[in-house]
Formats: sequence, C-alpha cells, structure tokens
Amino acid sequence: MAIDQLLNSFMGTVDTLVVSNLGSAAISAVSLVDSINILIVQAFFALASGGTVVCSHYLGCNKKDSARNSARQLLFITFLLSLMIAVLCHLFSNQILGVIFGKVEPLVMSNAKKYFFFSAMSYPFIALYDDGACILRAQENSRLPMQISIVANVVNIILNLVFVWIFHLGVAGSSCATMLARAFAMIVVLYKLRSPKIEVQLTHYLSIRPDWAEIKRILHIGIPSGVENSMFQFGKLAIQSTVSLMGTAAIAAQGMTNIIENLNGIMAIGMGIGLMTVVGECLGAGEKEEAIYYIKKISIAAEVVVVISCLLMMALTYPITYFGGMEQASAKMCIFMVTCITVVKPIVWVMAFIPAYGLRAAGDVKFSMTLSVLSMWLCRVVLAMILARVFGMGPIAVWIGMFTDWTIRAVIYMIRFKNRKWLKHQVI
Repeated sequence: MAIDQLLNSFMGTVDTLVVSNLGSAAISAVSLVDSINILIVQAFFALASGGTVVCSHYLGCNKKDSARNSARQLLFITFLLSLMIAVLCHLFSNQILGVIFGKVEPLVMSNAKKYFFFSAMSYPFIALYDDGACILRAQENSRLPMQISIVANVVNIILNLVFVWIFHLGVAGSSCATMLARAFAMIVVLYKLRSPKIEVQLTHYLSIRPDWAEIKRILHIGIPSGVENSMFQFGKLAIQSTVSLMGTAAIAAQGMTNIIENLNGIMAIGMGIGLMTVVGECLGAGEKEEAIYYIKKISIAAEVVVVISCLLMMALTYPITYFGGMEQASAKMCIFMVTCITVVKPIVWVMAFIPAYGLRAAGDVKFSMTLSVLSMWLCRVVLAMILARVFGMGPIAVWIGMFTDWTIRAVIYMIRFKNRKWLKHQVI
C-alpha cells in the first residue's frame, strides 16, 4: 500500500518534472492547479476509505454479502458525486482559479486554465479507481492496486514525454497524459473486481441501484474524513494565495517543496491506510486489544520509515532542483525548507497522523475531523499568514505553521488514544 500511494503521488510529480524545463510559469501553473487536484483527490479517497472501513468490519464478522453490497453502494455514490464536481469545475473554472490564486502573472494563469481543464475531466476516473483499490484492500489484496499503479505510471511517463517533448503541447499535453493514465487505471481495477477468485466480487455495474441505508453508513465515515481532508487542502489553497503574492520564484520553490514533502510522507501514509483495514477487521471481530496492539506496532514501524524517508529526500533535493531546471533563487529556498522538514518531521509527524487512521477505522471520525480542522486553520493558515504577511518571513512561514500543527495534533491524539474513548463507537 505504501508503494501504491507513492506511485499515485508520483503522477503529479512527473507532470511537474516534465514541464519544469518549459520555464517558471509552467511549473508554477502546474503546482497551483495541483493544489486543487490534491483537494479533490483527497476528498474522493476519504470517501473510498469510508467504504473500506465498512467493508472491513463486515468481513471481520464474516458478512460477505453485506460487504459486497456496501462496495456496490460506494461505487454508486462516488461516481455520482465525482461527476457533479467535474461538471461544476468545468462550468466555473475561471471563477475558481481567480478566487483561489488571485492576480498571478497572465502567463501562469493561462497555463493553469489549460492544466485544470483536463484535470477536471479525470476526477471521475480518480474517484472510481480509489473505490476499486480500497475495496481490494479491504479484502487484504493490496498487491493488485500496486501493480495497476505501476503500469499506469509507466503509461503516464510515456504519454507525458510524447505530448510535451515530441508534440510540444505544453502543460495541456501533460495534464491530458495524466488523465488518460488515470482512465486506464480505473478501467483495469473495475475489470479486476469482476474476478470470481476474490472475496468481494462486483459484477453488473450498470444494475447498481441506491441502498440509502448502506450509503448513509458509508457517508457516516466518509464525510467527516472527506471534510477533514478537504479542509486541510482548503487551508493549503489559502496559504497558496499568500505564496502567490511572493513572486514566481517563491511559487516555484513552494511547489517543489510540497512535491518533495508529499513523496517524503507517502510511505508512512500507506502504512496508516493499511492500518485502517487491520483495525477494522479486528473491531469487526470484537478484538479491541488486538486493534490497540496493531496501532502501536504500526506507529513504531512508521517512525522508522519516516526517518529513512526524510534523510533520503534531503539527499535528493539538490539533484531534483538542479536537473529540474529550477532557477537559483527558487532552488535555494527549496533546499532550506526541505532541511527544516528533515529536522522536525521525525520528531512529531508519526503521532500526529498514524494513530488517527486507527481511530477513524473505529468510527471515531468526528473527533478527528474537529481536531484536524481547528488545528489546521489556526496553525497552518492563520499563523502562516501572519508570519508571511506581517513579518515578511517568506515561504518558510508556511512550514512553521505546519510544524506547529503537527505538534498540537501529536499531543492531542496521544491523549485520545490512551483514554480509549475511540473504542466506544459502532460502525455496523
């Protein structure tokens, strides 16, 4: 699962690296729109995770028919919502980009509009792929989504190189390449779910009709997680509006630092996602102490992964900025911010995020949502804006706000985990 998450994140990274040689305006446009894409993708993934939790609880108590029905309802509601969002993004693309990014340079905005067009078209593909992958993971089959991601990434790289470097289609070509790779991944995962060899088999997709009781059960987990993830990304967009006023060099530096940080944490996040299935099955079978044991064990393993990942990404930052063709001012800012992340992240990040996956799998989603939203807006947004706009600290202000957020979350989640109130919820 960690490798699968890494590969999914790598699609956006490929776009940035391929267009980086087209100039700062191109890389700035991709990094700006990717902020929106990540918001949408995280919301869909949170909804899919809600389906994973419900499925894993059913499988934990050996109710396979109920697990199959919940999977079908997840596909139905996700497709409906993703289609609506895609249509709205197309109809109001100018307004969305204008409100979020304000008065950026005309060339940056022009590229951003092209990139956003194909990105919005890919939203249903992303959503349904996430559903299929999460349904497979709920059955303890994480290998197949990883294999699909590997092939989809190869398709994305090839199409990016062809569209951008051979046909010279610019950021539009890069975005179109990623859209086609996402469509490929969706088709394959939905086809694989038809296999009679898997535990929760799905067939006759066109015959799916809404079961609102089951949809409500999925949304009870998925909506708070989706709100949490979406608010997190909204906060990043609010911060991005501040960064966009600092000039193209700062935008490019912040965009590349975000990419490196996403890659830096993706392995541990994959472990947290795996933890959701394990805790869900444990609690579905009534084994509360076993769920507690695995949250502790995976947190320790994630800490090791984070330390290794931070050191590796720190070592790769200079080559990435150099071969990515970044301007010297942008590269210098990026290297400084990644150095700060490498120092702080191993200290507080794991306890701020990994136990929360276990709590969500237990149905303790409202607490997680409330804590995340408050901490994010107070620290990441308000504090970062004050440091940037009042004290003129530049892009590093964003990361000081983020470090503060991580620390507060870590302390509160440790208290919540220890008092065991999260075990009092009931998913099914």
